[in-house]
Amino acid sequence: MKIGNINFSGFPLALAPMEDVTDPPFRALCKKMGADIMYTEFISSEGLIRDAQKSIEKLDMDPEERPIGIQIFGHSEESMVQAAEIATLAKPDLIDINFGCPVKKVVTKCAGAGALQDIPNLLRITSAVVKATHLPVTVKTRLGWDDDKKIIVELAEMLQDVGIQALTVHGRTRSQLYKGEADWTLIGRIKENPRMYIPIIGNGDITSGEKALEAKNRYGVDAIMIGRASIGNPWIFREIKQYFSGNTAPLVIDAGERVDICREHLERSVEWKGIPRSMNEMRKHYSSYFKGFQNFKEFKIRLMDCHHPDEIYQLLEEVREYYLDFKFQE
Repeated sequence: MKIGNINFSGFPLALAPMEDVTDPPFRALCKKMGADIMYTEFISSEGLIRDAQKSIEKLDMDPEERPIGIQIFGHSEESMVQAAEIATLAKPDLIDINFGCPVKKVVTKCAGAGALQDIPNLLRITSAVVKATHLPVTVKTRLGWDDDKKIIVELAEMLQDVGIQALTVHGRTRSQLYKGEADWTLIGRIKENPRMYIPIIGNGDITSGEKALEAKNRYGVDAIMIGRASIGNPWIFREIKQYFSGNTAPLVIDAGERVDICREHLERSVEWKGIPRSMNEMRKHYSSYFKGFQNFKEFKIRLMDCHHPDEIYQLLEEVREYYLDFKFQE
């Protein structure tokens, strides 16, 4: 697969942009576990223009994360062009436009998946961003607004025609939010379209190596993007690549390795964003890091009550010792 001048060997796996999840500490872990391309958390175009601290902070990238794309969202052509210019100065490998976020506060501003209700404006924004940067521009979107407006097959052609160099499609409509099962059928139809030549990246409900291989083989996508399944589970990229290699045995990550990964995640987070924020944002990961471990509820409660990293580190060592002989199998 190739996006602009970025060449990928084999079948690439991408880490999806997720608000308050895919920050530099988490992206670094996923990269170590086999993710091939990273994306920042999505960044408001208005926030970048106003120099909002949180938006500017999201431009931070580490060389070890490359190739990486900065994802921006907004509803106006002018603000998106300015945001693309600012993002370009941060020197990512590509610029990604978010036309897929289903969250109400984004959609009501006609941004994210809200743009799917005004295709002419969506295309104007995309074309303007393409012209505003020398970097490859990609788009992430959904099947359509609802079941009656699944327009992605036609939209894919239009986006290609205005100059994007790759398209990621989440297999749900905006109305579905994250409910029900992702439908990859239309993603497959995009790939079957003889007019399409840009890479198509599939996204939605890929939670194992088996599901990833099935999606790859059945729908012919050029790459797969992993989102929620990576939360507290960055080794999913390793699992998928192991499965692709022909080793279909369940990936075993024992308690010791999980403790090490969890600790590294917290250490990186503290270094990047300080103690208060890191302690708060890491809470969403603990349960997933130790999902399936018997009698873990008490440890979870204690982890949630910790207020300093040293408390977490000490408690993680208790977890390591308690589960020393416990072999958890995915």
